[in-house]
Amino acid sequence: MTDGPLIVQSDKTLLLEVDHPLADDARTSIAPFAELERAPEHVHTYRVTPLALWNARAAGHDAEQVVDALVRFSRYPVPQPLLVDVVDTMGRFGRLVLTNSPVHGLVLHSNDRAVLEEVLRNKKIAPMFGARIDDDTVIVHPSERGRLKQLLLKVGWPAEDHAGYVDGEAHAIELEENDWKLRDYQRMAAQAFWAGGSGVVVLPCGAGKTLVGAAAMAEAQATTLILVTNTVAGRQWKRELIARTSLTEEEIGEYSGERKEIRPVTIATYQVITRKSKGEYKHLDLFDSRDWGLIVYDEVHLLPAPVFRMTADLQSRRRLGLTATLVREDGQEGDVFSLIGPKRYDVPWRDIEAQGWIAPAECTEVRVTLTDNERMQYATAEPEERYKLCSTARTKIPVVKRVLERHPGEPTLVIGAYLDQLDELGEELGAPVIKGSTKNKEREELFDQFRKGELRTLVVSKVANFSIDLPEASVAIQVSGTFGSRQEEAQRLGRILRPKGDGRQAHFYSVVSRDTLDTDYAAHRQRFLAEQGYAYKIVDADDLVV
Repeated sequence: MTDGPLIVQSDKTLLLEVDHPLADDARTSIAPFAELERAPEHVHTYRVTPLALWNARAAGHDAEQVVDALVRFSRYPVPQPLLVDVVDTMGRFGRLVLTNSPVHGLVLHSNDRAVLEEVLRNKKIAPMFGARIDDDTVIVHPSERGRLKQLLLKVGWPAEDHAGYVDGEAHAIELEENDWKLRDYQRMAAQAFWAGGSGVVVLPCGAGKTLVGAAAMAEAQATTLILVTNTVAGRQWKRELIARTSLTEEEIGEYSGERKEIRPVTIATYQVITRKSKGEYKHLDLFDSRDWGLIVYDEVHLLPAPVFRMTADLQSRRRLGLTATLVREDGQEGDVFSLIGPKRYDVPWRDIEAQGWIAPAECTEVRVTLTDNERMQYATAEPEERYKLCSTARTKIPVVKRVLERHPGEPTLVIGAYLDQLDELGEELGAPVIKGSTKNKEREELFDQFRKGELRTLVVSKVANFSIDLPEASVAIQVSGTFGSRQEEAQRLGRILRPKGDGRQAHFYSVVSRDTLDTDYAAHRQRFLAEQGYAYKIVDADDLVV
């Protein structure tokens, strides 16, 4: 037994003692193959999963390195079955390899004939193959490259994709680092992506993922399609690219509900691509409209299913996914791995905060007690109505006002999911409301007034969850959410994490109705932030000091 910082358990969980002198070294060593699950004050919990081990293999780590890290930092002997399982699981990756044959095109080759025979007999996988070339090699229909990888992952034989990428149509793009410089982690993220060819970069909100995308574009020197969550986010990308690269306005097209421009760099919204007309996705042709050299998926954890399916046909293109969290509430992280690529770079939020690149944040849950009338309404409501009733309780309004009084003059976002509630709050607070029906021009004007300090409070729906750059926002008050979505909680905190000019702290409040589903969902929503090291303190609304 050594005095290591890590306790390795037979259920594949790793407990890391944060205050141990070797904790940072251990964290760095296990990060490539273990997923962080919880990060409260003193002991962080990681889990070793097959997907995490295959991610590590795809990034160039082998089983020997994993075993060595576990043994070296473990306080107690590592359970032998766990070590055997690590070696066996990692050994499954790469027994099947996709390559390009000069004669036959895309082929699947195996160095383990039994594995190839097994997948050839799988009823879902078999139709994706063409003729058998020899005992160890079979032709793959090129259009099935992505779907094949998806299904092979599901049956536990993830394929290593060495089939390469087309360069796409060349287009000159340079970073113009005059009055700014790429941060070290941004440069490392872009390099890690480029070395792997395709994959996902995970960085906190406010850490400058757009610049990682710009650096990848400068490496690719090719036409680029950028997919974003909404038009406002797309226009922010455009502004950043014009400011930070050699690209001009004429070289960047917007493909949205308002405009349909296809240019060497085209920024499209997920919504317009997934819009149906007479039962068909009319705009998926955008993917074939140019010989793209790079496709960037902003907020890749939100990738809609139709775009996932289209992505399966784009496996010969380099693909970069950008996100603050790979958590998908539908559990489809494996599809991101198969279709976009493995995680190439990841930095804990607290590490970026410690370097001063994102603001420190204090998270507070404010619990309110419903009135007798509200409680009776809640108790007698149909189950599907209960969450809306408790999360939109009028009792929350005076609490929101009290929180605003605690932070006079500070740029504040009041965020919610229910439009009636937001309209009422807008009226009570004398603040404009931004929601899905707000025209893009009006949204941009209001966001601009907020950035300039002309507006101090904005009430926003979930349209502001993603990719909205409001650097000076320092207070967020969440009144309702999408049930227990951890992604959403992370994105909302991210709205206030940009470093402040005067170095002040950010404050994130969640106003929650006591003894209801609101409390249960709040606990689930907070899990991701707790994993990142953000501790919530809980205060009673009556004890909220102004």
